[in-house]
Amino acid sequence: MIRETVDDDGIAELVIDNPPVNAYNLADIDTLIAHLRGYADDGRVRAVVLRGEGRGFCGGGDVKEVQSLPGFEGILGQIRGSLNLTLAIADCPVPVIGAIHGYCIGLGVLVAGVCDILLAAPDVPFVLAEADNGATTGIIQAIGLMPEKRLRAALFTCEPVDSAELLAFGSVLKLVPPGELPAAAHAVARTIAGKRTNVIRGLKAALAGSIGRDIRTAYRQELSYTFELNISGEAREARGDFVDGRRAGYT
Repeated sequence: MIRETVDDDGIAELVIDNPPVNAYNLADIDTLIAHLRGYADDGRVRAVVLRGEGRGFCGGGDVKEVQSLPGFEGILGQIRGSLNLTLAIADCPVPVIGAIHGYCIGLGVLVAGVCDILLAAPDVPFVLAEADNGATTGIIQAIGLMPEKRLRAALFTCEPVDSAELLAFGSVLKLVPPGELPAAAHAVARTIAGKRTNVIRGLKAALAGSIGRDIRTAYRQELSYTFELNISGEAREARGDFVDGRRAGYT
């Protein structure tokens, strides 16, 4: 489930609490999108903190749900949801601060890649498991975390990129012990919330225009190859291997 609170400082907190691994099902994705889009018309909200409860930030999209739905319903739902969720974060009119602990896998990396600011616990693995799930998407979002050559290696091998490495790239603002991470994220959000709301909203829009990525266009291009793999049946076989543990057990 998704928990939302908005405090007196105008900080909205969105907490993903979906045991055992915080895999995002379709309902979770829709709820997050609705909250993030709603902040456009909510003058109370000055900054957003996005974090996970339990073992880790995000175990990726809910592959078991994808496999359980008939035909292409599950994979189409995840594909559309992943695009719309990352667009909702990128288009959110106020800064979104991601607080990453435990692990960040698949869709979680896409989400982290479009957050405005990231804080992370030490030793958090960021894993792009697309190759093990028969997918070719998420490149345009993940390029927000690491240089091109490092991203290629992460995608081709599915091996983790450590939070300390992302700190060295400048993608993570600071490393914080897990127990202190929510408070640290709120401290950053509170600094932002203390600025003039219209200035911060205008600045985020200006950033999107100057250095933003055309997520929608690039993601649709990436999707064409995922669609081919699904039509051929290979992607479904890969997801089955992943769920059955015949590939690396990230979750």
